[in-house]
This record gives sequence, C-alpha cells and structure tokens, in this order.
Amino acid sequence: MSTTIAIDQVLDGLVDMHCHSGPSPMPREFDHAGGARDGWDRLHMRALVAKCHHHNTQMDVLSQKALLADIPTEVIGAVALNSTVGGLNLAQVQLCLGLGGRVVYLPTVSSGRHIDCHAENLGFPTPTVKLTAERIEVVRDGEVVPELLPIFDLIAEHDAVLNGGHLHPEDITACFAAARERGVRRFVVSHPDFVIGADPKQCLSYIEQGALIEHELHMYDPAATMRWPIEQLLEWISVLGPENTLIGSDLGQAGFPRPVDAFRRVGAALLDLGLAEKDLRRIVHDNPRELLSLTD
Repeated sequence: MSTTIAIDQVLDGLVDMHCHSGPSPMPREFDHAGGARDGWDRLHMRALVAKCHHHNTQMDVLSQKALLADIPTEVIGAVALNSTVGGLNLAQVQLCLGLGGRVVYLPTVSSGRHIDCHAENLGFPTPTVKLTAERIEVVRDGEVVPELLPIFDLIAEHDAVLNGGHLHPEDITACFAAARERGVRRFVVSHPDFVIGADPKQCLSYIEQGALIEHELHMYDPAATMRWPIEQLLEWISVLGPENTLIGSDLGQAGFPRPVDAFRRVGAALLDLGLAEKDLRRIVHDNPRELLSLTD
C-alpha cells in the first residue's frame, strides 16, 4: 500500500479546526467554499472552521452556501473579538452564534501579546487595506472585564466553543475560569508555543479547565515558511496526550500550501516518528467532531 493511500485512510473525514480561507483583508489562496471542496474531493473533509481576524465569518458561510450545496463538508463560522468587530462586542457574538457559527475567539490581532509579537516581526502577513489593531483589554486588576461576562453567557447558551485567542497565558487562564463559572464547557487554546508563549505545564492546566490544545500545520509543514521540527509536535502530543490535542491547518494564505497537502505531509511524518494511527485519527477526526458536536 502506498504511503499516500495509507495516510489518506487515517485522515479520511478529518476536521480542519483553523482555516484562513477568504474573503479577508489578508491575501488568500481560496475562499471558504473552495477550501471545503478541495478538502472533500481529496480527503472527504467533514468540516472546516473558517477563521478571520477581522470579521464574522458566519456571514461568509451563509453567502457561500449555494456553492457548498453538492458536497457534505460543513463550513463553520466564527468571530474573533478584535477591534475591527468592535472588540468585546456582544452584538457580534449574537450575530455569529445566532446564525449558526460555533466558535468565538478572544482577541487575536488586538491582544497585547499579539501586538507586541507583531513588533518583533514574526512574519505575520500584511493586509491589503490599512487596518488599525487597537489593544483590547480582557483582564483588569486580575479580574475579567465585565464586558466579557454576557459574552460568556451567550457562548454557554449556544454551547459554543471559546478559543483563547492570542492572549497572554495568564489571561487565558482567567478568562477560561470566568467562562466556566458562567457555564461555558468547550475551550481551545491554539498554537500555545507561537505568540502566546504557554509551556506544556501551563497547557496541562488549561486541560484541567476543560480545554483542548490545538497545534497548526502552518508551523510544521516543510512546504510552508516556519518549518519547525516535526519532533517538537510529537513531543507536545506525547506530553499532553492525543486525547487532549487538535490540529488545524492555519493555512489559506496566498502562496502557501493547501490544507490537505499539509495534513498529508505532517500526518505522514508523525506516523513515521512512531505516532499510532489511532492516535492521529483521534486528533484530526474524533476530538474535533466531539468538540463541535458533529454527529456523523
């Protein structure tokens, strides 16, 4: 059996938890429908989460619905609470979740941590229009700001996912704790070792709060730009456990690999290093389906 056939059997029906498809003020390789169709045609992708730092993608999902009518892949909308949507804006969360979106990101490009990292020139793409990323404060004097509390209530009401965004590790802890008190039960921390700067010990504490830890193919695919050693990803999985791990592509940027190709390359490399097929399938198939309440 060829390597491609073997890895495709493991990945069949995967969920991409973190896709930067378009439209976006950042240059994109494909739109949401295009990403979903490519995923379905080549790997029977079950779903992808469409992430944009600058607007509510559930509106895009609805506008592209006709383009997805003949394939089963589901595109799931999300909203990131950055300055371009008004920051900690309850109305934007109402709009996103009310129309079927399922993921709310705490500030990403508007977090103090991200803005500081951007100044360090970590390679973030350049928008095609001028945008101002104002700092959005989520914790003040050790307490979560009051504007977040009704947002947490709404996430709990919809049983949606709260993602820690690009916050400082201690701010993620505080926000998750406050959200749990309001009834939120689905949490994700994305790329803890990029921008955020959370070590495995801190991630184990997030897991104790009910979170899954998401790693990104963008960082580990040798055909992308960062090219981190695959051994690093395997170490994270080993320490945190496959049952607590997600993988997203973090791809869609113009000129970058397509998610399916990155899943194949990184997935095959993990198997070559000794990760069990059942563990990889749990990470890309079972965990995200349970998180997003996908029933088939």
